Amino acid sequence: MNTVKVRNLELGAGIPAICIPNVGKTKEEIISLTKQYTGMHMDIMEWRVDWFEGVEDIETVKDVLAEVRAALGDTPLLFTFRTKNEGGVHEMSTEAYAKLNKDVAATGMADLIDVEIFTGDEIVTDMITAIHAANTKVVASNHDFDKTPAQSDIVYRLRKMQDMGADIPKIAVMPQSKKDVLTLLAATEEMATDYADRPIITMSMAGMGSISRLSCEAFGSCLTFGSGSMASAPGQIGVDSLYEVLQIVHKAL
Repeated sequence: MNTVKVRNLELGAGIPAICIPNVGKTKEEIISLTKQYTGMHMDIMEWRVDWFEGVEDIETVKDVLAEVRAALGDTPLLFTFRTKNEGGVHEMSTEAYAKLNKDVAATGMADLIDVEIFTGDEIVTDMITAIHAANTKVVASNHDFDKTPAQSDIVYRLRKMQDMGADIPKIAVMPQSKKDVLTLLAATEEMATDYADRPIITMSMAGMGSISRLSCEAFGSCLTFGSGSMASAPGQIGVDSLYEVLQIVHKAL
């Protein structure tokens, strides 16, 4: 399997990376949280820009992005606008969503950009091409907050992301039973063992799925999301506890 290198971090090798989502609403809050998180066990910070009150103004976004980049130093940044269809908090047209991602990629200040794979193949291909042209990595994503699809469907979605050129495929699903958590883990193992030629990210959400955030290295997921002071999705674990467990699992493997 190939790894993905972003700044001083190699994804897909060793202990899974810890990503802390920044869900600040104002510029001041976003910068304050960024500075706070840099003192924690964080390998990557995700800026969830759909939470930002000024997200509709690209120049304002770029202004905040520049300050976030400066505050992070050499810590990689994942830029994410999560659409309402997939659990985000702000409504935005598909055209504006694509333009936002391409414009941010062009600044060179984000190391990875999240692209929702089911936005439409033509639009997704255009975004991935533009992001790669700006020497930025793509995390293709899909989120199901209602259910856990069948194992074969999860694998299909991850393979589609890989086939479309994403650097890192990512899927998050909601369990309705303990068996659903096992389905996600089995799909992760199948993808990582049989199909993936690059790192993948998977998780089962909510408290029931929290084991998937802790056991990710054992099943083949390269990154896990932990909460700093504010969680961005159900089931995220505090970053200090997450770090300790990841260390324990890594030593046991």
